[in-house]
Amino acid sequence: MLNEGIPSANIIRFAFDSDEDIDLLESFYPEEPTKLEQSQNVFYVNSKKFRAYIKNRTNDKDKYYLLLDEVQMLDSFVGTLNGLLRHSNYDIYVTGSNSKFLSSDIATEFKGRGTIIHVLPLAFSEYMQGIDLPPEKAWREYIVTGGIPLVAQMKSEEEKISYLKNLCEETYLKDIIIHNRIKKKVELGDTFDILASMIGSPVNARKISDTFKSIMDKGITADTVGDYIDYFQDAFVVSKAKRYNIKGRKYIGSPYKLYFEDVGVRNARLNFRQIEETHIMENILYNELRYRGFNVDVGELSVSEKTDRVDINGKSIYAQKNLEVDFIASKGNQKFYIQSALSIETVEKQMQEKRSLYYIDDSFKKIVVAKSGINPTYDENGVMTIDLFDFLLSDKVLETDAI
Repeated sequence: MLNEGIPSANIIRFAFDSDEDIDLLESFYPEEPTKLEQSQNVFYVNSKKFRAYIKNRTNDKDKYYLLLDEVQMLDSFVGTLNGLLRHSNYDIYVTGSNSKFLSSDIATEFKGRGTIIHVLPLAFSEYMQGIDLPPEKAWREYIVTGGIPLVAQMKSEEEKISYLKNLCEETYLKDIIIHNRIKKKVELGDTFDILASMIGSPVNARKISDTFKSIMDKGITADTVGDYIDYFQDAFVVSKAKRYNIKGRKYIGSPYKLYFEDVGVRNARLNFRQIEETHIMENILYNELRYRGFNVDVGELSVSEKTDRVDINGKSIYAQKNLEVDFIASKGNQKFYIQSALSIETVEKQMQEKRSLYYIDDSFKKIVVAKSGINPTYDENGVMTIDLFDFLLSDKVLETDAI
């Protein structure tokens, strides 16, 4: 903003978790407390004082930019923000966390008068910009502790791991419990663990419910499991990828797949015990496509394949099989079919990864992303194979035939 010539006086920054900022409110309505205590170590900032502070800093003629952080700590913040929105010369940017800001229903609170921007953790290319490491070494860190900016800035792995574990327990779970008034807290945590162990696998709420009954001896219905999954999605912990029948051109309701918004959070929930690079790579590619603005589905198609068997007349017997395409990435009139493959060292593995792509008869680009270290190539059927790091570090690779 300053680079665009906007006067610094017209940019008002306020962090409601900063005592230094909160002290700025003391002179307004001095007879009233600035911090409204709710319980031990929990307080809200007096919204009446804050409104007076903003009024004192602005006028009705000039354009002002309000950058408000941790706004959920402001008393009656919804009413205050809706009031500020009535000033046509205010451009307001709000960030927040905690149970009051985890849910997408915040849009309802503002009655459609604001725009929600979903900020994803750092993409691998952004992560690379902040460290002085070659891609291979950076990748080894990234797949373990993920791309949350604060974590990426930490120097030691011990500090990163401790922060991520605490984030899972003290922020995500507690806030989801508070926001949704959940009584079965242990079961919610168990569901968190199960989802963390299932990235890239089909998710079926009824099967998870059966697991609770058979292994954990807990009576959790499929509907409750489905609710828990929705809570995690609403809290931006996980993202659902719907299954799409490519030939039938329709969505399949269940099962779907879940991917974590940040793989570091996923790993922390499992105490960093299951660092399976194959599945984590798939999760990272899913997030990368979303980061680039694509809608991402999981593809499925039924095919009839010739078997080694013959019938009594000596004719070949065909069998129906369901094949999967890891991702269908769509944006406007663009569409790409993408397979994630950690290794394609053998001809057999290459055919396995490309098999489903060969059955798709439209003209959209078909890509295998592999950790191969080779330059982009096309086979005789037009399927492109590209190295993982070329794909992640070049945002033009989907639109062009060469990097």
